Amino acid sequence: MKNIEANFRLTPWLMATALSVVLAACGGGGQDTILGAGAIAPVVVVPPAVTVVTPFAGALNVAPNTKTITAAFSKAMDPATLTGASFTLACPAATAITGGTVSYLADSKIATLTLSTDLPSATVCTATVTTAAKDSTGVSLASNYTWQFTTSATTDTTAPTVTLVAPIDAATGVATNTAVKATFSEAMDPLTLKTANFTLTSVGGPVAGTVSINPLNDAATFTPNANLATSTTYTARVTTGVTDQAANPLAIDKVWTFTTAATATTQPLIALNLAEPFGTFGGSAGMTNMGTLTVVNGDIGTIATGTSMVTGFHESLAFGDDIYTETTLNSGAVNGMIYTCTNSTTGANSAGPSAPECALATQARLDAETAYLALVAKPVGGASPAPGANLAGITLQPGVYKAPGGSFLIEGGNLTLDAQGDANATWVFQMATTLTVGGPGAAAPQSIILAGGALAKNVFWQVGSTATINAAGGGTMVGTIIAQAGVNISTADNMTIMTLNGRALSLGASVTMVNTVINVPAQ
Repeated sequence: MKNIEANFRLTPWLMATALSVVLAACGGGGQDTILGAGAIAPVVVVPPAVTVVTPFAGALNVAPNTKTITAAFSKAMDPATLTGASFTLACPAATAITGGTVSYLADSKIATLTLSTDLPSATVCTATVTTAAKDSTGVSLASNYTWQFTTSATTDTTAPTVTLVAPIDAATGVATNTAVKATFSEAMDPLTLKTANFTLTSVGGPVAGTVSINPLNDAATFTPNANLATSTTYTARVTTGVTDQAANPLAIDKVWTFTTAATATTQPLIALNLAEPFGTFGGSAGMTNMGTLTVVNGDIGTIATGTSMVTGFHESLAFGDDIYTETTLNSGAVNGMIYTCTNSTTGANSAGPSAPECALATQARLDAETAYLALVAKPVGGASPAPGANLAGITLQPGVYKAPGGSFLIEGGNLTLDAQGDANATWVFQMATTLTVGGPGAAAPQSIILAGGALAKNVFWQVGSTATINAAGGGTMVGTIIAQAGVNISTADNMTIMTLNGRALSLGASVTMVNTVINVPAQ
């Protein structure tokens, strides 16, 4: 089931940029032709906005024993304004739910309405955050934010699980500025994700830190107050005190360990933000799948508008019911959500595109573009010598590598990336134009081999134009590809599965794939 809703407004820096452009066009010097000489530009006041809510707007089969309703905000809020009067729930619309309490988590910018009783079954509920809610500077929401969801007749008794952890269990050479992350199988009660229930310890005792949760309520991060010690083994623990939104606790504690590097090291950071959960993103031109063997273990999205901009994909029932122009020969499963600015063929968005989902896709594309620019800005350097244009048959240690002629290719052999025991080792490949893996032509698939503890999440490909991955099908590609002008994976009629342990994100042109499995790495 889909379990979130997003509603983004123009961010402050975009508004400031737009204002500066307008002022520059109107004179820009000491004499402002609109405001007059010496005039001071007006202050742009951006109201806070609700960005993500759980349960999501239009959600069906919400368990009646759901105990928490959450709203995440775009700005830091004034906790005193988030009360039972400004955050309300009614089931049905004429029957207010009373007895609940409202809490605000400043580190996560999430307000939680905790209910004291079960919801009525098979009922439409209406949640509202009113303009009485104000940010930390006293600015109110621009208007009331209201959404609805429908409860089921069946209570939720399934215990949540921890599905991914970072650093991975038994990792070595971990950077000393690492934050520890746990991802859950479903949305959690954010009030239970606190330092009492998410801990980090070593032989020296407990580590002081803070715990935050993402707006989707399905991933928590423990951030130490200071860098970790070198050559030290740490134990992370998420306890059974953590519960889902129906108050079901973890069945058992989740415990894992990792060991820091021998010398103080900094964890390289390429922040993907809302682009992080996407296995593929079709920029402003859409996405196409051919074949019936495609599986995307993550979200997909595009900001393309109009019909048939997404073809050959369907959401798995656990996440939604939208199907986008599938046939018996072209059907790809998405084990996540499909965020688009166009309507589906059948399902919840068949009557028209979802404005909140389009808004989230729009922000994800902006975040991918920000990451792309951060990759471009990385200074070149690494322990290995600068490679030639063809990366086949060589081994590279961590570093930033720039294509000598503007293009990288992997043809005639595999590329090995050796972390030499450093779980935080990072590779960045910068290309002014193309990336070609496999061939030459539609033949000879090639793969990337991870060695010495290298992780797919730490490999990035910044592609100035188009990425073409194993036109013959087959092979294993690794890393996050962010391309300006599209990504093409395999070619029509290839039945051999091509595997991408990473992401294929296009800022402009479409992403096309044939019988491809994409595994989004845990960050």
